[in-house]
Amino acid sequence: MEELQGDMFTTETLKADFKDLGVTADMTVMLHSSVKALGGWVVGGPVAVILALEECLGRTGTLVMPTHSGDLSDPSNWRYPPVKESWWETIRETMPAYEPDLTPTRMMGQIPESFRKQNGVIRSGHPQVSFAAWGAKKTAIVNGHGLANSLGEGSPLARLYEQEGWVLLLGVDHGNNTSIHLAEYRANFIGKKAITNKAPIWVDGIKKWTEFEDIELNSDDFDRIGEAFEQVTGVVRRGKIANADARLMPVKPLVDFAVAWMEENRCR
Repeated sequence: MEELQGDMFTTETLKADFKDLGVTADMTVMLHSSVKALGGWVVGGPVAVILALEECLGRTGTLVMPTHSGDLSDPSNWRYPPVKESWWETIRETMPAYEPDLTPTRMMGQIPESFRKQNGVIRSGHPQVSFAAWGAKKTAIVNGHGLANSLGEGSPLARLYEQEGWVLLLGVDHGNNTSIHLAEYRANFIGKKAITNKAPIWVDGIKKWTEFEDIELNSDDFDRIGEAFEQVTGVVRRGKIANADARLMPVKPLVDFAVAWMEENRCR
């Protein structure tokens, strides 16, 4: 039997890497991650990453992750993949309503899916774009997540902005940086479009498909925004977590920069 090759990483080595990057106990950090990008052999996998970050943040820090479940939406809007129109009504009738403790994430990766199940973690009430949080400010971050304008002023993203939190990109690029969506709500640009979404939720103990207003979100230019933010401001901290490229940045200047960038460039 062949032995595993490459580097080995542990909670302690990951913890040292996070500290070198600039994670401290006074921070509120939202993590976007790819466990595969760590490379080598991580003892404990996603759990080791979570524990290492939590140990860095300590009692005064807060860890946040997106725990989205976009499949809890009307099947007529599904594109990746689409489903037969003859299935739509059956899907609407049988799809379980959102339950924070039960509903799995979709396309979020192994780390957020493990994190949402951890004792002490709480998850926001939005059926499609929830966030989970652990630590000192977890309630302030995730409570009161409104249905309408789901990543706007009533969302954990706005609370993260108010708390002067940080974003940590671990093995992923700015295209995954959910915080930039907050700028879409705040910016004025041509082509901003209002839409109506639907999701199954519990209302007085009964499952109901509930409609809520939102805007059409578009992350196609997030990489350009993020790279411009790095070049112009110089506030992004770069480093390595295991073998993964990592970037740590403050949310408030990022969102403010993205608002101005969108107003200038999306209006062209």
